Amino acid sequence: MRRFVLGFVLSAPYLVAGVCAAAAEGTAKPASPVSPASTPARKSGPTIPDKLVNINDASRAELKSLPGIGDAEAEKIVAGRPYLSKADLVTKNVLATGVYLSLRRGIYAGASPSRPAASKGQS
Repeated sequence: MRRFVLGFVLSAPYLVAGVCAAAAEGTAKPASPVSPASTPARKSGPTIPDKLVNINDASRAELKSLPGIGDAEAEKIVAGRPYLSKADLVTKNVLATGVYLSLRRGIYAGASPSRPAASKGQS
């Protein structure tokens, strides 16, 4: 193993010099700009809504608009309220990890009417 590493370290400057010489001679291919027409189309993943959904006060219809959420999942989310964070959906076994990962950027756990936000400075 040491011989290989030592040999590689000693030959690395020659490898770099060879690449630079090939570029100077013009034998190296220049980088071509990529046109949008030549790039392959990306797969469209689950669509996340433009507006974030509060899991503490969203209706079942709003929850079902999220990717991977059906009637059963929406019912489980509503039954498990209130949530302190959106990660509670996984820690309380409301959603599978994969479903949560697909929608985590479209949700948040804000204060709900049943759980008012704590005010600062008041006792």
